[in-house]
Amino acid sequence: MAKSFAIRDLIGVDSPQRSHVKPLHPALVTAELGLEAPDLWQKFNQLTTEMIVTKSGRRMFPTLQVVARGLDPHANYSFLVDFSPVDEKRYRYSFHQSRWMITGPGDAELPSRVHAHNESPAPGAHWMRQVISFEKLKLTNNQLDANGYIILNSMHRYQPRVHIVVHDRVDAPKVWNMQRTFVFPSTTFMAVTAYQNHRITQLKIASNPFAKGFRDSEMDDAWLYQTSAVSMLPTFSSNLYLASLAAATSSKH
Repeated sequence: MAKSFAIRDLIGVDSPQRSHVKPLHPALVTAELGLEAPDLWQKFNQLTTEMIVTKSGRRMFPTLQVVARGLDPHANYSFLVDFSPVDEKRYRYSFHQSRWMITGPGDAELPSRVHAHNESPAPGAHWMRQVISFEKLKLTNNQLDANGYIILNSMHRYQPRVHIVVHDRVDAPKVWNMQRTFVFPSTTFMAVTAYQNHRITQLKIASNPFAKGFRDSEMDDAWLYQTSAVSMLPTFSSNLYLASLAAATSSKH
């Protein structure tokens, strides 16, 4: 089963707002992330990227991959991803105008799930010597999914967010902010059950080495540089810390 956790399932409710902002943990201060294959993401972004969601779960293409630097080689880190709605709107694709249009208010979102990289936790030296790929992450529109996949609403826009969580003493979260969040604007996408823009279909086939697996039905349905991340203030610091701890525990069983 994928390492994916619903935040509310872990702590019950969101953590209360602090009256002050805790300083970043020293092992996070110099942390930086870069997006792998930024040119490819930009090509898709210019057309409005579409990602397929299915009941059984579908992997992303382009695959979300990042490179890290500035980590403490000896500190342990977990890398996690969640998906934030870009807005509260529902969209449809206008084939006559070849663009996405807002059709009304968005559907209710389920509590955000967090996908933990399967190698979490690991020392900073481990993360910095390789591309960090979230190729095992799957997207679904099954509201009752029990596989730990990321649940998204079709015809809604989402922004992937990459979180770095540092592991330290049990009491460390009382003193330090244990999480840092990075966003790459070019990775926003529209969740769909079938490709809407035929140019997206063509670009996926041209760019994806596994494109031969595309089904004819998907092709029929399709017709009817950001090289540095934006670092964001955390919104669920303690929650993600708990999620990373849960991932670390499950990875040992």
